Amino acid sequence: MTSGPNSNATPAQAKICVYCGSSPGKNPAYLKAAQELGRLMAENNIALVYGGGTVGLMGEVAKTIVSIRGPDAVHGIIPEALVKWERDATYSSTTDANGYHVPEEQVYGRTTVVKDMHTRKQMMAREVIEGGPGSGFIALPGGYGTMEELLETATWNQLGIHSKGVCLLNINGFYNGLTEWIKTAVDEGFVKAGNADILVTATDAEGALKALREYKVSDARYGLDWGSE
Repeated sequence: MTSGPNSNATPAQAKICVYCGSSPGKNPAYLKAAQELGRLMAENNIALVYGGGTVGLMGEVAKTIVSIRGPDAVHGIIPEALVKWERDATYSSTTDANGYHVPEEQVYGRTTVVKDMHTRKQMMAREVIEGGPGSGFIALPGGYGTMEELLETATWNQLGIHSKGVCLLNINGFYNGLTEWIKTAVDEGFVKAGNADILVTATDAEGALKALREYKVSDARYGLDWGSE
């Protein structure tokens, strides 16, 4: 939403896409961090966009927000193949307009089923890009899928596709290896020094939300024109 200098239009709601594991992990600190992130997002009226799962850290963030602000505060976007594979007792007995069994809306929020992973990632990113101040992307601990989505989002920032913040919620040093890799990539000439902070870090949920609010776009990004990408 764009408002002119004399406009009284209400700013768009902040939206954060959270990337995280469908497992709770072995350390209870991960689940606690997911709950705390959900609580703070709800208290600050920040909407969640996420991968639509109901288990692990993913489900915990969604459940926490819905329990405080209701189902409209959460939008899960999940590919058809994962719906068929993941379906368990957390999925409702009723179906959506396309006949898919989806997670209970009053527990996990709204769910949209899409055809493939590309569509899922594009939809999640678009919601964040159109969100208000403080919108961005946060990565809690996770596996291959979390890392793939995180680094693609960071790459899109570097290429100028979006200018939203990307934050590592580095619980228990989980992302220390990644931050060291970034430093090495800069030292060895594979990442511009000015782009090292495309990925910012925080050690708790409050710090992650603050990092997105105060995010500064790198001057070293590629000035590419992507049109309506």
